Amino acid sequence: MLRLAEKSCRILLIWFKISQMAYPGRRQSAAGISWLRKCGDLALDGLYPRHCRCCEGPLPSLSAREGQAAWLCGSCEQSLEPIIPPVCSVCGEPYDGAMTSDFRCWNCEGRKVAFDFAISAYKASGALRELIHGFKYGHDLSLRGVLAEILRPTLDEERLIGEDLTQWLLVPVPLYFVRQMGRGFNQSWEICQRLSQMTGIPAAEVLRRTRHTGTQASLHRRQRLENLRGIFAMKRRLPWRNHTHLKGRQILLVDDVLTTGATAHECARVLKRDAGVEKVVVITVARG
Repeated sequence: MLRLAEKSCRILLIWFKISQMAYPGRRQSAAGISWLRKCGDLALDGLYPRHCRCCEGPLPSLSAREGQAAWLCGSCEQSLEPIIPPVCSVCGEPYDGAMTSDFRCWNCEGRKVAFDFAISAYKASGALRELIHGFKYGHDLSLRGVLAEILRPTLDEERLIGEDLTQWLLVPVPLYFVRQMGRGFNQSWEICQRLSQMTGIPAAEVLRRTRHTGTQASLHRRQRLENLRGIFAMKRRLPWRNHTHLKGRQILLVDDVLTTGATAHECARVLKRDAGVEKVVVITVARG
């Protein structure tokens, strides 16, 4: 029995060494591990076939395991409408035509906002609208991964190039605690955590919502601003601790959809006024 165990160990050791080498003998540990991982992925796909998280159609067994293609079929991925320049330099609203300089849209013209600028990855339409709706109202928490993946391109915006984003802080727009209890989670915080895992940018919940305001979807810009005035505050901390750790920090404020920017403005105002934050850049999955 002992000899059999010794032979088995030797065979496993030889197999491991061979798997770490590429013909004609040069060590290729990464290639060997990659080959083994591919075999494991194929076996896993055979047992548990992957499906598009939007249309539920089957994904090819050899489709990517990272990025949007790991979650969406080709048709749904192509249906996403990326936001491309020219865009409003403040809120990121896209416009047709050729713009040769920075401009403000009608919504931002003559308006002072507390955030520095906002970036959205895609338009809130088609497959993306369905994903966000299923996540928030269908209580499908598993969709946080694909939405974080869709949000990731906002970090490649030219105004963030050259920044060491690992020194920034991801902060979610908060939900009122009663509404969060009813939903079971805060969608912005869930996306924050997944994006943090993907990028190494730290994330923290530092804001709170002081009252319930109801839905904002049917309100005009002025009504939204009035409805949201004073509803955000810094999270309460122990009496002998405050938010000095945020002073001078740069914040990436995360939400699922940006419409008029009223919510982002109020959050950024509190962060700068009460915590001494230096800069607030708003990043959202979609632009309404």
